[in-house]
Amino acid sequence: MPPKRCPCGTGLTYAECCGRLHDGTATAATAEQLMRSRYSAFAVGDAGYLQETWDPATRPRSLDLDPAVRWTGLEVGATTGGGLFDAEGTVTFRAHSRAGGQEHVQAEHSRFRRVDGRWVYVDGVPS
Repeated sequence: MPPKRCPCGTGLTYAECCGRLHDGTATAATAEQLMRSRYSAFAVGDAGYLQETWDPATRPRSLDLDPAVRWTGLEVGATTGGGLFDAEGTVTFRAHSRAGGQEHVQAEHSRFRRVDGRWVYVDGVPS
């Protein structure tokens, strides 16, 4: 059986892509890479990774993922900053899901920043 493709849509296997971030063997180099890894964490049900990569200033106390939601695709739009030498960045995306027989799209303009050298999700505005 061929290796499972990463949910974030890069075309790489999960182990080569977001799996390395989820298991802690790598960290996101850019805001977009963190956003993709967070989408994949929703897709694989890794609430711990989502909490860990959320800005401490805006992170909720707990996070319960709905196991009935099936994440079906990610489209990355515009990015600003968020590169290797930036302290802040934004990523606009559309995340597709399915739950209860209904298709859903979450469109968001997300803000990211570095905390202690690591990218974290700050917050997002629906777009």
